Amino acid sequence: MHLASIHTYPIKGAHRVDQDSARVEPWGLAGDRRFMPVDEQCVVVSQREEPRLTQVRPFTVDGGIVLAAPGMPELKVPALADEQVEVTIWSNQVMASRCGMEADEWLSEAIGRRVRLVYLDDPRRRQVSQKYGRPDDRVGFADAYPLLLANTASLDALNGWIAESGSAEGPLPMTRFRPNVVLTGAPAWAEDGWVGGRIRIGGVVFRAPKPCDRCVMTTHDQETGAQGREPLRTLAKHRNVDQKLLFGVNLIPDGTGAIRIGDEVEPLI
Repeated sequence: MHLASIHTYPIKGAHRVDQDSARVEPWGLAGDRRFMPVDEQCVVVSQREEPRLTQVRPFTVDGGIVLAAPGMPELKVPALADEQVEVTIWSNQVMASRCGMEADEWLSEAIGRRVRLVYLDDPRRRQVSQKYGRPDDRVGFADAYPLLLANTASLDALNGWIAESGSAEGPLPMTRFRPNVVLTGAPAWAEDGWVGGRIRIGGVVFRAPKPCDRCVMTTHDQETGAQGREPLRTLAKHRNVDQKLLFGVNLIPDGTGAIRIGDEVEPLI
């Protein structure tokens, strides 16, 4: 088994950045989901309710990110510890830095909704859910866990079920699931057997605390923002466990270091 692709998402809910390699930090891949849009009450605005975030295509530069979107000028946003505000991301409240009025206005125009852009200047602030994590586990602005792993063979199996159903929506690309790391060379659903254990990617070891239950975001085309019914309709038929529709496995780093496409992926007993 080998690492087939690596992806980061500089702004929560926005377009991905495909990487050849990435640095694993205690709270996830370097640069992953450190920026986040919030509403005027400082509550997270996610792609669940704003599919237009798919059209925001940030890329990282030294000391920050550059905001880009079709038909809009690029805007460089530095990653600074600036004016602090308390933001709400699901059940958590965490302090973050405002990115400034220019960034707020740019992002608001890009998605057609008044939002603010904030930056998690200290990623040690947010604790992983203690149902599956340890007291010192941390996460940035990802939903709940530092990384998500997906398996190309599992996607092939899912697309086979979609085809058998007669749906015109398939085959779906892996981008629908917004993984951080994608492996190849494993049987379909092999990752189910790794839950509760550990895996090694290159020289970095991760815990696999739980499978990932999927939400409506997976029905959004990550290139256009268009919404359909798949893959949730098919996952509900074939991967429904206790009313949770499963695809992929959450990961928590047990160490730090670099990972690269082509690295060996090995379950550890």
